[in-house]
Amino acid sequence: GMTARGDAWSPGWFELPLGREEAAWLTLCADPEEPGAPEIRGFEAARAAASPEPPAALAGDSFGSQLWNASRAFLARRGEGSTVIAGYPWFLDWGRDTFIAARGLLAGGREDQVRGILRTFAAFEDRGTLPNALNGDSTADRDTSDAPLWFALAVEEAGMAELSPVLEAIARGYRDGTPNGIRVDAESGLVWSPSHFTWMDTNYPAGTPRQGYPVEIQALWIRLLRHLGPAWAGLEARARASLDLFWDEEAGWFHDHLEAPAGCPAAQARADGHLRPNQLFLVSLGLVEGERARRAVDACARHLLVPGALRSLADLPVLSPLPIQGPHGLLNDPIHPYWGRYEGDEDTRRKPAYHNGTAWVWLLPTFCEALARAWKDQPEALAAARAHLGSLDGLLASGCLGQLPEILDGDAPHAQRGCDAQAWSATEGLRVWLTLNGHPDRKPNG
Repeated sequence: GMTARGDAWSPGWFELPLGREEAAWLTLCADPEEPGAPEIRGFEAARAAASPEPPAALAGDSFGSQLWNASRAFLARRGEGSTVIAGYPWFLDWGRDTFIAARGLLAGGREDQVRGILRTFAAFEDRGTLPNALNGDSTADRDTSDAPLWFALAVEEAGMAELSPVLEAIARGYRDGTPNGIRVDAESGLVWSPSHFTWMDTNYPAGTPRQGYPVEIQALWIRLLRHLGPAWAGLEARARASLDLFWDEEAGWFHDHLEAPAGCPAAQARADGHLRPNQLFLVSLGLVEGERARRAVDACARHLLVPGALRSLADLPVLSPLPIQGPHGLLNDPIHPYWGRYEGDEDTRRKPAYHNGTAWVWLLPTFCEALARAWKDQPEALAAARAHLGSLDGLLASGCLGQLPEILDGDAPHAQRGCDAQAWSATEGLRVWLTLNGHPDRKPNG
């Protein structure tokens, strides 16, 4: 809803020649009067306190240090605590983005801030739901089936045993049915999600409704059940066995979701035939191994991988049509919904493209992690994963220097789009880079 271009006041041009390893700070003040020396000294002290050294594992690692520095930019103060800004310049703090980013911030040594954030959100748990945003004093926006599950994964990796009752409450809420419509299909053990409840939540027009059983929701759900232990083992085993419903033996990959209206069991749902990157979480979270894992990763490499990102949809025909209706009619080809460029009018061009071909930087680290896990950390697999993740180097050196963008065009030359600097792009890049390089302090991935 914002204009793409416009006039802006400029304070001037500042040119600061710097040698390698040199740094300079430019401090801007918007107060009506010049700050005095005590105020400047206080600011400098606060800046120094907020600028810790990178982990020892990154000593001499230029690429990893750049990712660590990029990740720091998204931590901000909220009242007496901390929060995570999802992306600059467009976004504020969102629950889903915060919990995903928390994993990389933990890996980068920001345990205190992350645990404080998780405690803040934990206080708002209600019958299995969490707010997807903290807007002032309002926690009403709870239309998300993945934010509570990403929260649970972040709590697990933060080692916060004191929040175990909250995780139990989330699991009970899903099993018994949440107030906003999320529920577990008793027969399959899989989670049914309402439309527009996953990270692919483009709406008005609804570009990726995904009503039914989305594949990454199942991955996160099973991971939570496994973490909760013996009392939930039966449900976990049932859900894990039901992942067979997603597998396409002929194609060699997992369907993105099983389409189903409310009340429809997973066994009667329709596999959508959409090749998307969400299936990679089954592998990266350690739930699918062996030949299926390798074939799924290989399919994503063939059809989704671009330099620095993964496409959100393969450039292939789909089994289940995906019509996107605009205010004046159909906007896309429902049988071939891939949309390779994120540009033009928001409601008729960019929204249909957002999750239907646009390439997302935050998913490249997931692909690299899945690649390494699918081949059981064999040296060749680790080397390939590091090389793919290293393609982020080009993005760090272009666009917003030292940062990673939100998205790229799915079509070559893969122009940078969306937010110039995105939290989960940087934090996931950092987390997986540390993982692939055997960072001794990293949290185990199960």
